[in-house]
Amino acid sequence: MAVCVLLRCASANLTHALPRLSPSNAASPARLLARTCFKRNLTVAPRLCSALKYTDKHEWVRVEDGVGTVGISNFAQEALGDVVYCGLPEVGTKLSQSDEFGALESVKAASELYSPLTGEVTEINHALSENPGLVNKSCYKDGWLIKMTISVPEELDALMDETAYERYIRSIED
Repeated sequence: MAVCVLLRCASANLTHALPRLSPSNAASPARLLARTCFKRNLTVAPRLCSALKYTDKHEWVRVEDGVGTVGISNFAQEALGDVVYCGLPEVGTKLSQSDEFGALESVKAASELYSPLTGEVTEINHALSENPGLVNKSCYKDGWLIKMTISVPEELDALMDETAYERYIRSIED
């Protein structure tokens, strides 16, 4: 994996460096590769997750055009194990931040779901009634739980970004 990232970095940046090469200022390939790769900012997190905000109860929300898509984090789905049932609210349900809005049941445990923001449920993921395992297979994409309007956008500021959430996870695992 690291070699693939290194090669991708080299191929993306090497073409910009080649015109600068001449017999008088030629650098060794290793030096050139190191110089060009350090200019790039690489991340291992999926691009989809970059705009997510997290709660301390392991729900995430992604807001686009005033509508929040809510799901559970990878940490939560791994802790639950294979999800076998999703209990979700009705469309039109009004929620306040931290209100319980449903539950997930797995072969290991059951877990309540809490609203990350204040708003109204506009859509539920009907695919989960037929295939609750989507929460495990694709918790950030196909395994979303509800979509909701956002009544108090300022509440987003109190939620954790990805870095803060990862730090939070490490603190509770210790």
